[in-house]
Amino acid sequence: MNGLQRTALAITIIGAINWGLIGLFQFDLVAAIFGGEQSAAFARVIYTLVGISGLVLLPLLFKTDEAFADQREPGRADS
Repeated sequence: MNGLQRTALAITIIGAINWGLIGLFQFDLVAAIFGGEQSAAFARVIYTLVGISGLVLLPLLFKTDEAFADQREPGRADS
């Protein structure tokens, strides 16, 4: 996994946690932090980044285990 994919994964996880909070408690953490409502400009930027991150990670869904194994660094122990 390269740096772009790791960053996208982190942003996607943040988005997933936010959606969990919305679903369970009707609380939008991103909107609360960045402007108080979903239409605030910076909150919309965050939502857009989460969407783009999901698109960046989409190819990982179709990678085989062998493709991941080929990307490992030589000499690195499996955990």
